[in-house]
Amino acid sequence: MKYFENYPPVTEQKQGHQLGEEPYIHSSCIVKDSSLGPWTALGAGTWLVESIFGDYSYTAGNVQIIYSEIGKYCSIANSVRINPGNHPQWRVTQHHMTYRRAHYGLGEDDQDFFQWRRDHKCTIGHDVWIGHGAVIMPGVNIGTGAIIGSGAIVTKDVGPYEIAVGVAAKVIKKRFDDATIEKLLASEWWNWDRETLEQNFNDLLNLEVFIDKYC
Repeated sequence: MKYFENYPPVTEQKQGHQLGEEPYIHSSCIVKDSSLGPWTALGAGTWLVESIFGDYSYTAGNVQIIYSEIGKYCSIANSVRINPGNHPQWRVTQHHMTYRRAHYGLGEDDQDFFQWRRDHKCTIGHDVWIGHGAVIMPGVNIGTGAIIGSGAIVTKDVGPYEIAVGVAAKVIKKRFDDATIEKLLASEWWNWDRETLEQNFNDLLNLEVFIDKYC
């Protein structure tokens, strides 16, 4: 993992950019107090704030990830929001002047509110695909291997290898049967080192071959 305290944009992605041990970050991104693993990529306009971004995961454009932990090998499509801004609905007014007070000349910002936001982090497992425009609400956990459909608003946890779609999102099916899911989770292939990945890459392309060989 490489830690970024406050990233100043300096790079520009090109078509076919070769990824590597150094995280790739488009020049238009905002990265603050976050860590990225090797072989990761943040597409244009991505925000990554106080979050962990696992090995080989990537975002397309215009993605916001706040106070979250993203596993390895995650595929995050355009315009996704993970842990979007929240408001203090229990107050007389839920306007953000009640916590971003300095902007309005009303004193210091409400740090207790921001800690409340941090305490409701999102956790995304490994090899999760989040479709275009999906929103993962504060405090939600998405299991390894899950699929979140385009435009979904996810307000409840989604289990491993489940497919959730809609507003509010509902699980419609699992990708595989329970026995296969258990075997895949037990394999923990996402923790392979680079040498093992290169040697066994083709096995990831065929479910039956993989199960027979590793499970």
